[in-house]
Amino acid sequence: MTGPALRRTLGVGDAVAVGLSAMVGAGVFVAFGPAAAAAGSAVLVGLVVAAALAYCNASSSARLAALYPQSGGTYVYGRMCLGPFWGHLAGWSFVVGKSASCAAMALTVGHYAWPEHAHAVAVGAVVALTALGVAGVERSARIARLVVAGVLAVLVAVVAFVLASGGADPSRVVDGAAAGPFGVLQAAGLLFFAFAGYARIATLGEEVRDPARTLPRAIFGALGIALAVYALVGLALVAVLGVDGLARSPAPIADAARAAGFPVAVVTITAAVAALGSLLALLLGVSRTTLAMARDGHLPRALAAVDEQRRVPVRAELAVGAVVAVAAATVDLRAAIGFSSFAVLLYYAVANASAWTLDRSVRARIVPGLGLVGCLLVALSLPVGSVAGGIVVVAAGALAYCATRANSPSGTAP
Repeated sequence: MTGPALRRTLGVGDAVAVGLSAMVGAGVFVAFGPAAAAAGSAVLVGLVVAAALAYCNASSSARLAALYPQSGGTYVYGRMCLGPFWGHLAGWSFVVGKSASCAAMALTVGHYAWPEHAHAVAVGAVVALTALGVAGVERSARIARLVVAGVLAVLVAVVAFVLASGGADPSRVVDGAAAGPFGVLQAAGLLFFAFAGYARIATLGEEVRDPARTLPRAIFGALGIALAVYALVGLALVAVLGVDGLARSPAPIADAARAAGFPVAVVTITAAVAALGSLLALLLGVSRTTLAMARDGHLPRALAAVDEQRRVPVRAELAVGAVVAVAAATVDLRAAIGFSSFAVLLYYAVANASAWTLDRSVRARIVPGLGLVGCLLVALSLPVGSVAGGIVVVAAGALAYCATRANSPSGTAP
């Protein structure tokens, strides 16, 4: 690693806030509808599958983050455990997948805040939050803590209000036809989009205090809180809307609130704020992986510069912000979500494969083995367009690696 190190200022609470703000963002407000359409009355089974996969990924990420507390997350783990190519592929998948996810979060802000000018609002949100990240990670983490506290409070209030209303019927949880295994896997893939934020904690490994102790506690803490919230939200939505009503709803939490008499404006504002918080955390994570790849020459080395005073990767943050702003101005929301899910599942597949190498005992390999197989199965269950687009972009990343290796003086990857 060259250049000055990043400043270690974040504690467990800060890291949990960053992870939760990435998870409890726009996903929980939009993912349950498409998941219900895919799985039918087995939608909550899809949630369990997504949570189990998230647990496997979190377990592997926590073990690896404690051993390699550097910026870059699975890019670093893959390089250390599997070799430069797999590290590069993980980093490439993360950067392109989460850049698409950033664009999706920004567009969610636009669609909730000012639907007629969603793309313009999305670009403005990206510019503002990129400037905030350049100002310093401590300030970003404090804002993430405030955002996630507000979002969680509103979600808990909506769930309590909805379940206590006369419109809630617990029998609806099992009504309707259930899809087969493929439908459940597709639902799990859609719902996994709402779980994937804990990796943002690992990418901040160079900026937390006592990383060997802080990172595992923060990852599992954030995942546990998110799972509890999602389970309650899923039960409340099915109990009020039914499976068919949930599948037809583009904004299920708002529709459930409307049916129960809860102020819909509160839900709308909260969804926009949640998407902003998620976007902030995602921009932090993508820029740190960009920094790590630039340090190793897999991206332009100019992006490895760290500001001497603020100790933040200013060039990496500005570059990521520019790419996301262009995507937010041009892409479709659903296309961004599908592509992001495929790329991020490949990223976690590399994380599980890396954790597999840490201990040769059968017991130690059960969780990463299940995580690896699960990531690949769920990724391939996504819509055909998302899978095809993801394969093309990942292949481009592999070609970029080969070109980098061929042009290096030694003939090996940098």
